[in-house]
Amino acid sequence: MDIYNLISFCGIFFLLGFAWLLSADRRRVNWRLLSWGVGMQMVFASFIFLFPAGTRLFLAANDAIVAVLDAASAGSRFLFGRLALPPGATGGGGETSLGFILAFQAFPTIVFFSALMAILYYYGIMQRIIRVFARLFSRCMGVSGAESLVAASNIFTGVESALAVRPFLSAMTRSELCTILTVGMATVSSNVMALYVFTLKPQFPTIAGHLMSASILSAPAALVLSKILVPETGQPVTLGITVIPEVERESSLFEAIINAANAGIRVIVGISGLLLAVLGLVALADMALSGAGGYVNALLGTTVSWSFRDLLGLIFYPFTLALGIPLEDAGLVARIIGERVVLTEVVSYQDLSAALAAKQLFHPRSAVIAAYALCGFAHVASMAIFVGGVSALAPDRTRDLSNVALRALVASTLACLVTGCVAGVFYSGNSLLF
Repeated sequence: MDIYNLISFCGIFFLLGFAWLLSADRRRVNWRLLSWGVGMQMVFASFIFLFPAGTRLFLAANDAIVAVLDAASAGSRFLFGRLALPPGATGGGGETSLGFILAFQAFPTIVFFSALMAILYYYGIMQRIIRVFARLFSRCMGVSGAESLVAASNIFTGVESALAVRPFLSAMTRSELCTILTVGMATVSSNVMALYVFTLKPQFPTIAGHLMSASILSAPAALVLSKILVPETGQPVTLGITVIPEVERESSLFEAIINAANAGIRVIVGISGLLLAVLGLVALADMALSGAGGYVNALLGTTVSWSFRDLLGLIFYPFTLALGIPLEDAGLVARIIGERVVLTEVVSYQDLSAALAAKQLFHPRSAVIAAYALCGFAHVASMAIFVGGVSALAPDRTRDLSNVALRALVASTLACLVTGCVAGVFYSGNSLLF
């Protein structure tokens, strides 16, 4: 335990206090929910980082995910040949890799993991796991059955988790709707998580285990931050009720695999389109911002760098210090975390991977904390996707969803940062988990 662990611990309460200042009703904050949510995170993280049994379980899970990813690459290598070879690898015919190519090496894993999750859902395995988490959240934190089910589902799935509570969406309170959006943006789906693992694995061997842990940790954090930003003022219909997830079971296993593979393709197309649009628009905005900034620098005689990345880095700098990131790395990590707001976590994880490859981070704890803090769909594009997706299921609640969307984005961003703090509390230089 050193000073950085203490800073991370204090950072949790700094972030919760900041959220309280932004609360829609500070007098109605549920302190029981807050204490249970933070307590769950601390217990789980301490088990992973401090106890030998937890560390062994973590490393075993990491190895299992990496092995599955290796199997996932068989299909992409068959389809794309040399293009699918990761950096430094050689093919069966002696051909060498052309370097990292996101579309041909990382994106195909999304299809594979979608199919794998479909198999687990077909046999009812995922439903049982989700019900365990849902009961834990509902009984300990006092949230409604629908909220707890969506939070549990989002550990493994994305916007489609709202389908599990479709019959209850129209009757949900404003706070519940904010929770639905927040837990969706504060976590990542398993198929997209595979993309991040593939991106970071060469520089960060245990990244698979960390991202799995981060997604679990962020679920209670999202419930806490959502209920601070938009406290419950009504009476949820499913309060104290166990909600059974609605899952449409395909007629056969093969049909489940086909549907999941097609869904994975749609995810890839969606991510590709999003990256093409967002990166292009941000580049255009950066050009305008740099032009205006050039005039300001000329007038004031300054040399300030004007770009969205740099400005967001400045905004997130104090939050990055609160995470327990050492000063030498704080500027770079703040820029990586800040850019996610507009450029998505895909770009942020790629930049983190590049920083590790170039040895620009001086402390391993910086990479670990950043990996946890980035593990979520907390960005503007995702906010639009989740609002649109849930609105399609409950058109009569579109206005309410739009009204709480920005608060949900803030809550999900803070939830991810709290998860980063929790990782920072327990990470030590002697940890085997890097």
